[in-house]
Amino acid sequence: MDLKQLRYFIAVAEAGSFTAAAENLHITQPPLSRQIQLLEERLQVKLIERGSRPICLTQAGKLFYEQASQLLHRLQQLEEATKKLGQSEQRTLRIGFVASTLYGGLPILVRKFRTIYPEVKLQFSELTSLEQIQELKAGRIDIGIGRVRVYDPSIARIVLREEPLSLAYSPHTDIGKSITESVDIKLLHNQVVIVYPSEPRPSFADQVLNELNDKRICPAKVLEVRSLQTALGLVSAGEGLCAIPRLAKIRDDIQYSALTNTKLTSPIIFSYRLNDSGWYIKAMFELIKEMYREHADYLGTSDIQLDF
Repeated sequence: MDLKQLRYFIAVAEAGSFTAAAENLHITQPPLSRQIQLLEERLQVKLIERGSRPICLTQAGKLFYEQASQLLHRLQQLEEATKKLGQSEQRTLRIGFVASTLYGGLPILVRKFRTIYPEVKLQFSELTSLEQIQELKAGRIDIGIGRVRVYDPSIARIVLREEPLSLAYSPHTDIGKSITESVDIKLLHNQVVIVYPSEPRPSFADQVLNELNDKRICPAKVLEVRSLQTALGLVSAGEGLCAIPRLAKIRDDIQYSALTNTKLTSPIIFSYRLNDSGWYIKAMFELIKEMYREHADYLGTSDIQLDF
């Protein structure tokens, strides 16, 4: 049934005349009368007594008016509810992140975003870089902040910067007592090396192990663990050495030294769906630029790539 015919019929019933209804609808009377006639033909029943002034509804017309009014009101409620839900979804930003970025710029970025866009709800998911790609493609997150370069033709990646690495060690071990403010990566030869995450692969662990292999550095043992927190817990216990991003210094019972004689870095990668034109992409870019300008002393600026 044509919704336009329902609206026309209700307008006539409420106005009491075709002339007044046509004026209210901003149309001429002939097409209005024709639509009511077509509606009656479809229903095979007379809805309006046309000989009276004002016009009167038949018994069938009264029933139809009551039900049609309820139907159009329900449709209006449905339209408003759908729009409201859509607007709510548009104002929710879902962010996937790797844990180590919590010890760098991510908290600063989130605080800046909340200040400028207080009406936007943020949802966070701790995900590996590989998991972020899958969640972006599935539409379950809007942006990802990861560490590992993962190619996918449907995902756009921007390397914000290449973060230098530090060596985490316990000052209470024999090897730890000899380490200074900077240490050659060759020191890891014949040592117990802790890498993370153990899965899914490829991961930051593979970057470290590949670098050691390329430099013919052979650890005495490699311990693969699931998370940065576990890795540093084992370092604190004196179980081995661990290469970590420079800013991921989360324990005060561990010491950290700059790792030298290596080009190995841990990139900070901003990812989003390739054809996503959402407002939040540009908004985040601008906030990231501002964040690096304001916190250059903490985050470092020498290798930042901000050509968005």
